[in-house]
Amino acid sequence: MMAGSSEYRPFNLAARVGKRRLIPFNFKLKSAVPAIALFLTAVAILAGITQHHRSITYFLRPLWDTPPKPFTVIPHYYAPNTSMAELCELHGWRARASPRRVFDAVLFNNELDILEIRYRELLPYVHKLVILEANATFTGIPKPLSFSENLERFAFARSKIVYDRLPVATATAGSQGSRRREEPFDVEARHRRALNALLRRSGIAAGDVVIMADADEIPSPETVQLLRWCDGVPAVMHLQLENYVYSFEFPVDRGSWRATAHIFSERTAYQHSRQSDVILADAGWHCSFCFREIAEFAFKMKAYSHADRVRRESFLDPARIQRVVCGGEDLFDMLPEEYTFRDLFKKMGPIPRSASAVHLPSYLIKNAHRFRFLLPGGCLRRPA
Repeated sequence: MMAGSSEYRPFNLAARVGKRRLIPFNFKLKSAVPAIALFLTAVAILAGITQHHRSITYFLRPLWDTPPKPFTVIPHYYAPNTSMAELCELHGWRARASPRRVFDAVLFNNELDILEIRYRELLPYVHKLVILEANATFTGIPKPLSFSENLERFAFARSKIVYDRLPVATATAGSQGSRRREEPFDVEARHRRALNALLRRSGIAAGDVVIMADADEIPSPETVQLLRWCDGVPAVMHLQLENYVYSFEFPVDRGSWRATAHIFSERTAYQHSRQSDVILADAGWHCSFCFREIAEFAFKMKAYSHADRVRRESFLDPARIQRVVCGGEDLFDMLPEEYTFRDLFKKMGPIPRSASAVHLPSYLIKNAHRFRFLLPGGCLRRPA
């Protein structure tokens, strides 16, 4: 071909090779962008689920969990200056010629203020106050024997108190010689077995009543009087308690049901779970995390069976705890545990404050100057 021909093109090997390489490389890069974006999105979603899996699980609970069988609620009748015979009859029961003995059995951690209110409220109506405390928490944290160290504070009830201490090992030997902590719920179960044994050593007999509850689950005197004076009371009956958190300024609901009253028999065992289908309405108060000092909040958050809810160290910051307590928010930044979306949405957000101090433990009201932190307007806590 002649050099001047218009069809002549110089052969450039580098250009041809470069073009062949460049086009496929650009094509692969462009086609990989959606895959990379999809991968990064999946990683972000997975990280979000990992970080917020508890909130997601609680939010979706109405979809995956079935609510327990509803209780048969026994209406609770009471009015001042009404005889026990009339009250027993209103409940469908009959009055006794003499009262039963009532034993109050609790596990104690560090709730000194609530325990004093409980004992002052129940002292005239119970035969024995049975109490057990351990030298470590359910999560294996060593703790002082607070009740033992404050016996003088409870001198008013000394004649009725049956007390014992439970030594708890904070670790057990593993199969390879290593040491591991016991599971908190296993430790809690051991506490309850020990309390069951202490209850039997207290002199309880068949036909007596035993109230099984945590220290902050306080039955009302009206409830205890029914248990003392009425025949026909169910052999095992749950007590529906008004639920409060941080103080009596923040009422949550009437969903506290774990406290129980038993007509004692040889088969009676100390438990804190569902044991019956019947529950007595408006039977008292449950004041959870109702502490005087900020340090007590942090200690319980780390100590009780659900200590895994402390997902970040910042949860234990004193300034945060104080802010949460005064705002009626959740200490563990969790959604409500509900079985329907209606109840879930209704309880989301801070707990509305109550300005009412009516129908609370009488000793609390009579000594309001000592327990101001448990009443409306008293949310500020001592820093230590």
